[in-house]
Amino acid sequence: MSTLILLTSALQPSAEVLPGLALLNHQVKILPAEGSALLDAPEADLLLVDGRQELALARDLCRLIRTTGSDIPVLLILTEGGLGVVAADWGMDDVVLHTCGPAELEARIRMAVGRLAERDSGDPEAHLIRSGEVVVDEVTYTAKLGKRTLDLTFKEFELLKHLAQHPGRVFSRDQLLQEVWGYDYFGGTRTVDVHVRRLRAKLGAEHETLIGTVRNVGYRFVVPSKSKQPEPADIDAPTGNP
Repeated sequence: MSTLILLTSALQPSAEVLPGLALLNHQVKILPAEGSALLDAPEADLLLVDGRQELALARDLCRLIRTTGSDIPVLLILTEGGLGVVAADWGMDDVVLHTCGPAELEARIRMAVGRLAERDSGDPEAHLIRSGEVVVDEVTYTAKLGKRTLDLTFKEFELLKHLAQHPGRVFSRDQLLQEVWGYDYFGGTRTVDVHVRRLRAKLGAEHETLIGTVRNVGYRFVVPSKSKQPEPADIDAPTGNP
């Protein structure tokens, strides 16, 4: 059982904010969604921030938590609409839909708390994914290309992280939809192409080939050799159609 703090402005019990939470065996303390509420807050294993209605306030609160130097895991509660605007630089550790089931919520809580425990007791860089010049930080939800921090949306970050975790491995569009967007996503594979195009644009013209297109198959993360660039016969040009 974990001790959780729910930061919310809603005049509702926690079961109304996040119904799946009522079915789990965790101790939940509800506090106002204000930075000052954390000054006298009891110790907790994880913070839940309610972003269902006041998304800008929730974003600022997540960022404020990180500026205090606290490393407590932060889960941001969103609606479907919120997924379209949430970005990696907000400072949360993970996001969860307010309609998620108890099994998914329990898994996200367990993984967030577990990552913190692993980081404290093991390799201080265990949460970093390095592929060539790209460094993805799973804790702060930031990605860097060399010394440049990439300004990514949440799904762009998740897509880059997934590809960078498996350099050279080819993923079909259907696989990426399942593994990045989730099995309950009903959009078409064109969504993957759009996100790849945007991700390449943010990587920049010099590095857009890091996301390679394999004809009639899908995409892969390419780590250029120091002595040899990717062969154009193997990877389609990323300009034009993805």
